[in-house]
Amino acid sequence: MSELLTTALPGLGEPRRGKVREVYDLGDSLLIVATDRISAFDVIMANGIPGKGVILNQMSGFWFAKFADLCPNHVLATDDQAIADRLGQWDPALSGRCTLARKAKPIAIECIARGYIAGSLFKDYSLHGGGVFDLGLPPGLVNSDRLPEPIFTPSTKAEKGHDESLTFDRAADIVGREVAKTARDLTLKIFAEAQKHAAAVGLILADTKFEFGLTDDGLIWIDEALTPDSSRFWEASDYHPGCSQPSYDKQFVRDYLETLAWDKRPPGPTLPADIVAKTLAKYEEAFRRITGG
Repeated sequence: MSELLTTALPGLGEPRRGKVREVYDLGDSLLIVATDRISAFDVIMANGIPGKGVILNQMSGFWFAKFADLCPNHVLATDDQAIADRLGQWDPALSGRCTLARKAKPIAIECIARGYIAGSLFKDYSLHGGGVFDLGLPPGLVNSDRLPEPIFTPSTKAEKGHDESLTFDRAADIVGREVAKTARDLTLKIFAEAQKHAAAVGLILADTKFEFGLTDDGLIWIDEALTPDSSRFWEASDYHPGCSQPSYDKQFVRDYLETLAWDKRPPGPTLPADIVAKTLAKYEEAFRRITGG
């Protein structure tokens, strides 16, 4: 499969282009196209991972459907033919990559659930201890330790640079206390069920990021769902706390970039073929294990 890095659909205007997805406004709904772009350190690389967008879109569709009873979501259709009928046109390069979605106003925080201490949270904990972001974490945790119970760690949505972690009270100041409470409750509820599913296929879901949006009917789950781009999946049989765990994600990309004399500013470098292949293999395996596909 050749990589798809950008789209241009006749008559639909210019899409809003994110790091991975391109969003077309159809008036009564949105068309979301998952490209093969890949980012690291908040910079988009010069080349992509062929087929990655299909995996992300199909995996999100799996989770949205699986947990539709837990939380309403934005999905109207993921079937290529249904979407082609709505658009009145079709490009075979879009196959498997598209979601027709309800419109919603995204809330101004990212909603992160963590069942293990890893990544930025472990760094902050190492510097500031258990009181970091008013989380009340116990002392003595080591890298990748399982937390006593899953926690909610919201963050900002930075237009430029890196997101910043927030206390719950600060998140409530940004979006309103009731919205923050609902988002927190939904985040932890979906996360708990997703952890159970991951465990059943021999994986640990360490943490994940959710996005929610407001509609006239209330808060709905939007964007993507529990993909390797937004989640840390670990192999349960290889889990050893005390160090970073190999993840089913773009860790091969990050590790390669750390070997370069690159200042982590745009433009992103071109990834070599072996890094592309290794990264794709991780995404494909995560997809097979989680969806059974």
